Amino acid sequence: MPLSEDEQRILSEIEQQLYQSDPALARDIADTTVYTHSSRGLRWSLLGFVVGLAVLILTLGTSFLLAFGGFLIMLVSALAVERNARRIGRAGVQQMTQSMKSAGLRDALGNTGSRFKDRLRRPEDD
Repeated sequence: MPLSEDEQRILSEIEQQLYQSDPALARDIADTTVYTHSSRGLRWSLLGFVVGLAVLILTLGTSFLLAFGGFLIMLVSALAVERNARRIGRAGVQQMTQSMKSAGLRDALGNTGSRFKDRLRRPEDD
């Protein structure tokens, strides 16, 4: 059910007030989607899988116990990849690929570098 003209006007006024009162929060909200958390978890899980594989390969010749630990890291990471992929689903994958096509790979993967810099920046004294 679409919004009426009055509801759309009120919503746009609220949006403009948010941009005026807290532009950083408005930027974070505009950058965040429903799938942001799951895609971040998916990336960390893939990294964990690669780390587990490296541990498995590097320690297989020296210690089977450490190699088994690497296998367990891989197993847990693979389960986390599957869980996050299910959360994202087909609609999320389509949305992520469209955002990658329109904004470029760096913007689609997130602007964590700029957010990190914003957090480190000290507020200027007035």
